[in-house]
Parts: sequence; C-alpha cells; structure tokens
Amino acid sequence: MIGWRFSEYIGQEDGGSVFDRLLKLFQELLVHTSGDVSEALSWLTQLDKQYNLTTSDYGMADFIQDLIDKGYIENKDPGNPNFTPSAKMEIALRKKALDDIFGELKKAKRGNHSTRVSGTGDEFTSELKPFEFGDSLDNMAVSESLRNAQINHGIDEFKLTTGDLEMYETYYQSQMSTVLMIDISHSMILYGEDRITPAKKVAMALSELITTRYPKDTLDIIVFGNDAWQIEIKDLPYLKVGPYHTNTVAGLQLAMDILKKRRNPNKQIFMITDGKPTCIKKGKSYYKNPYGLDKKILARTMNLAQKCRKLNIPITTFMIATDPYLVQFVDQFTKANNGKAFYSSLDGLGEFIFMDYKKNKGKRR
Repeated sequence: MIGWRFSEYIGQEDGGSVFDRLLKLFQELLVHTSGDVSEALSWLTQLDKQYNLTTSDYGMADFIQDLIDKGYIENKDPGNPNFTPSAKMEIALRKKALDDIFGELKKAKRGNHSTRVSGTGDEFTSELKPFEFGDSLDNMAVSESLRNAQINHGIDEFKLTTGDLEMYETYYQSQMSTVLMIDISHSMILYGEDRITPAKKVAMALSELITTRYPKDTLDIIVFGNDAWQIEIKDLPYLKVGPYHTNTVAGLQLAMDILKKRRNPNKQIFMITDGKPTCIKKGKSYYKNPYGLDKKILARTMNLAQKCRKLNIPITTFMIATDPYLVQFVDQFTKANNGKAFYSSLDGLGEFIFMDYKKNKGKRR
C-alpha cells in the first residue's frame, strides 16, 4: 500500500471563506483517492488536526454538511452510509484542473479556430459577394438583396432574381477530433511516485478545455493496460492504476477505430505514458515482456505508428521518463508516425499539451 507524505500546509489569505479553502483541498484529495469521499475526508481531518484548517465557528462537521447541502456529495443508496461525488463535483473538478493547468486561458474567448480560407463555411464575415450557383440561401444578405431588387425592378413590378442576390462570405472552421490515451499500467505508481494523479488532472483540464472552449470538437478518452477501453469524461477523477502491463498496441488500435468513425478531416492522438510497451495480445492470450524492448512488441507498435501516419493521424507522445533507452524508443516511434514527442516532468505536462493542441487546431487538411 503506497502512502502519502504531507508537507507543511501554508495557508493563503485569498479572501475566501473557510468552506472555499477547505473545498480546494478536498477536491485535490478527492482526485488522489480516485473519488473516495470517505478517504479524502479522513485525510482532510488529519490535516485539520495538524494545521488547524478550521475555526472555532466552523468545523469539519459544518464543512461536510455544506458539501451535502450545496450538492457536491450525495448518497444515492440509503442502505449505504458512504457518500459519492455528485455530477456538480465532477464539473467542479474539471474546472479546477483547467484553472490549475491552463490558468492563462481564464480570459480567453470561446473559439472555433477560423482559418484564413473564405468560401463555403459556417461562420459569417462582414464581406458580401454576388450569388453563385451552389451558394446556400441560408447565407443570403436579405436586406441588401431586397434593396437590389427594388433598385433593379422598381416597386410596381417588384421581383427578386438571382442577379439581385448578395451573399455573406463565410470562413471554414477547423474542427478537431482528439483521442486521449492514458496509461494505467502499474508503473504509473511504481517506486512510490504518483504519476497517475497528474495524468488525470491533465486529462480533466483538456476535456474541460475542449468541451467549453471548442464545442464543435470531439474528445474521446481511453485507458490502456493489458487491454484498452473507452471511458467517459465523468470517469476521469476515479481512474486507478491496475496490476497491468503496457499494451500500447491495444490503445492505438482502439484510438484508430474511434477516429475512423469521426467525419472531421483533422484527427489526432495524445498519449500520456511513462514507459515502454510491454504487452501485446495474440489471439486470446497475452505476450508479455517487462524487460527491455521486445522486438515483437516493438514491431507491432511501430507498425501502428506508420498506419496512423498514412491516415494523417499525428500522435503526440508525452513521456514521463528520461531513461536513455526509453527516449530512443519514443524517438523511433515519433519518426515512424511523423508526430511529436515531449519528455516532460509532471509539472510541465499540462502546458505542453495545451501548446500542442492549439497548434494542431490551426491546421486544415
């Protein structure tokens, strides 16, 4: 059982209430405990005893009652005394992750990333043009067209012809379909290092970024260990590492299957991992080799990287490791896909994802 070592808590006079300050800590602990409310409250109680987080007028019992009253935690099963995070809490966790990781976006406007190409699109500009065969009447500038008809034909014989019509110019919108792959193999908590919690935070921040700032885009999230499966955004805070090897091939295959169903021409894969592929599936059994880089596993992985390249699906790998042989593997994988790779500390992971996502968003194939 891996434990947690708490450093001294230094409070900040941010002008917030005791509830607000406790809520931020509780949310942080809730992500660490994968949504276990009881364990998170237990840790928060220990911190309170050690660092006096509450006051004589507002104690932990008051905080818990406020969590219930404000709808952050709920008990759906009357026969079970344990509380679970509510949908409101899940949204709050994603917003907090977005603020923590992408704080510079707080004042950014919602966007759809217009390209510089005018023509058939879905975003009006202030420019007008004569009607051309094939133009959608939804883009017609009604007032200008009626004025032209009046000038050209007069009031007595008023009629509207194609020569009178004026149309709004439109811009193409670059839309992106993204699959985010998260490694949940055992190495994500190996040697006492918690790598899964920062990975979850980045995933939550990215999902909040896309769903709120780029509503026309799509985001699918998958996790991979011995196998790969799809999860929903609401499941992100509750991810747990399992006794799994790293089947990168299964993750890539599922990601490609998902993207094949998306109509957007712009597609990409983000992969957060901390280790080399160590497992592939052969029929109903698994071929595993946790030592070194196995040629069979490596060949299957590289083959999929090349397939993604042919399908114009770039893969951006965020490797949470700096071992020379791992770096060499990622370099080979990236060259095979013609994608991108970042060798990042956990603190820098969110910034890298944001910068690369914005850059890819500007492409139109």
